[in-house]
Amino acid sequence: SGIVAHYVPSYLRRNNMPSWETNSIENWEDKILKICEETSKEEMTVIGGIPSWVQMYFEKLLSLNKKQNINQLFEKFSLYIYGGVNYSPYEKIFYKLIGKKIDSIEYFPASEGFFAYQNDQKDKSLLLQYDSGIYFEFIKVEDFEKNNPERFNLSNIEININYVLIVSTNAGLWAYNTGDTVMFTSITPPKLLVTGRHKHFISAFGEHVIASEVELSLSEAAEKFNVSISEFTVAPKIENGNKLPCHEWFIEFEQNEVKLKEFEKYLDVKMQEKNLYYEDLIKGKVLKPLEIRALKKGSFNLYMKSIGKLGEQNKIPRLQNDRKFVSGLIKKPNI
Repeated sequence: SGIVAHYVPSYLRRNNMPSWETNSIENWEDKILKICEETSKEEMTVIGGIPSWVQMYFEKLLSLNKKQNINQLFEKFSLYIYGGVNYSPYEKIFYKLIGKKIDSIEYFPASEGFFAYQNDQKDKSLLLQYDSGIYFEFIKVEDFEKNNPERFNLSNIEININYVLIVSTNAGLWAYNTGDTVMFTSITPPKLLVTGRHKHFISAFGEHVIASEVELSLSEAAEKFNVSISEFTVAPKIENGNKLPCHEWFIEFEQNEVKLKEFEKYLDVKMQEKNLYYEDLIKGKVLKPLEIRALKKGSFNLYMKSIGKLGEQNKIPRLQNDRKFVSGLIKKPNI
């Protein structure tokens, strides 16, 4: 993606912001302030970026310009383009920030190549771009750690199977493990959903919970209770007093008043619906239902800043098999 930025056609650069000089600013807070200064007086129609950082940009814009929503600044803003993380948990807060419903397009970019893009507003799955010098192979997630696991290609893939994505490219990669996991929703044409990262799952107790299950469950719970989620992460809680271990969810809610116990119960039911292993562990009394720790607004950004990972391509980990990230998170003052 960094190389591609140097080859954007000149006729597109004339309508592209921020400037190259602003993009080169290393400090994220200085950069976002400069981006706001450059774009505030322009008629922005299409905006793209990772949801968590675009949210920061929108909030800073509104604060600097004393506006209630982005539509008051950019009346012709009609398309949001994103990739890298699931947009579902952010939809509610984006609707509030923008002030109207707009179209969105998801794409699947990576340092190794451009893999897929959404081609239908009524279908969330992404059309695989298999005609641009990339050969795609797929390994079933459950077989990935085996010696010499079977590699599938577009001639023998199946829908609703979680695969690790392997690519060979005309740039020199050979059977390269991208670390991304995908699930096909259609074979002809090949369309997929990005389900997470191979290393980003929780299986501390044998449940193998993946990112898409967590994100969809949280989105459904947020819709049910009419709340907005700024950020979240999930980690196993093993040392739990006299209680059974569980999954602990660290959630930054936009609202101060949330019916936390009811939200917990509903979210756990949704997780059991989506993951049979998790359901078995709950019903078998190996795990207790999940616990939620509500964090103050800004907690995640405060912690990411403290470890030098605020902004740009840095993403908050959704799932962990240990408590390294959350231990640092809860040790920060004011969180």
